Amino acid sequence: MRVAWHPEALAEADAAAAFYREQQSVLALRYLNSLDEVLDRITLNPRIYREVEPGIRKCRMKIFPYAVVYRCDKTIEILAVMHIRRQPDYWRDRR
Repeated sequence: MRVAWHPEALAEADAAAAFYREQQSVLALRYLNSLDEVLDRITLNPRIYREVEPGIRKCRMKIFPYAVVYRCDKTIEILAVMHIRRQPDYWRDRR
């Protein structure tokens, strides 16, 4: 299934990678690998993860405090790459 990114979600993923790169380049690589792993899990079975509202689901990263918020119809649309400890509903206007 094809994956499409909301521009703000892509910016969030890039900002998180930049943050971890400032800490340690290895952390940025681990973050990006973890994000890839989440995207693989979502692509394999997009409807398995918890709905946070009708038609919108969330999949947490295993190591980092981030979650991918997405909707799935004909494509998987990534709405947010959110830090799970900050403003949990900020992305809701991206629908």
